[in-house]
Amino acid sequence: MKIKKLITSTALMACLSFTAATASAADVAVKITPDMTHAMVMHHDKHTQIMRNQDQKNKVNPAFAKTSRKCPPFCIKPMELGHGVETLGELEVIDYAVKMSQGDDSIILVDNRTPDWVARGTIPGAINIPFTKMSRAKGADALTIAETLETLGAKETGNGWDFSNAKTAVFFCNGMWCGQSPAGISGLLAEGYPGDKIKWYRGGMQSWEILGLSTVK
Repeated sequence: MKIKKLITSTALMACLSFTAATASAADVAVKITPDMTHAMVMHHDKHTQIMRNQDQKNKVNPAFAKTSRKCPPFCIKPMELGHGVETLGELEVIDYAVKMSQGDDSIILVDNRTPDWVARGTIPGAINIPFTKMSRAKGADALTIAETLETLGAKETGNGWDFSNAKTAVFFCNGMWCGQSPAGISGLLAEGYPGDKIKWYRGGMQSWEILGLSTVK
């Protein structure tokens, strides 16, 4: 009898848990995709949730509301950077962030903006490597370049840099009008970093914010 009650109680709890989860998912009116309400990633060793703002009257962050910035330097960037670099959208960025957070250390998500921009909010799971630390043309010295390449998984040898274990690096900045990540990527390519291991989220924080996706400070 006790065993029967235990089984019944366990089944009931499972049913209630399932119902609660279903209700919770049903409560999410603004999903990421029809089948995805949120994604869990790690940010600074803490579990962090990526989801969209549920306030359907919410307006975009004022920092990204401006439509017209002087060009140059804020000119529209091409869809492709060339050299084998792949352009990503939001879903691909989230997928990489989740895989990285689940223990795939062959991936790294990098915010290429200067620290003052990062302090306003970044994509959960990202680390900050400013574009100025990735490009000699933007002021990086040999030691800084070496530190950046090592962070990205490259190894210095007597014959130069070995990129065989270099990470798949996903870079982003402020958006399609921002030149920070393109400049950083250009700097990496100049050092010999494989283009097919570089991914570029062209929409950057502009697109991320417009979609109401979570940011962290």
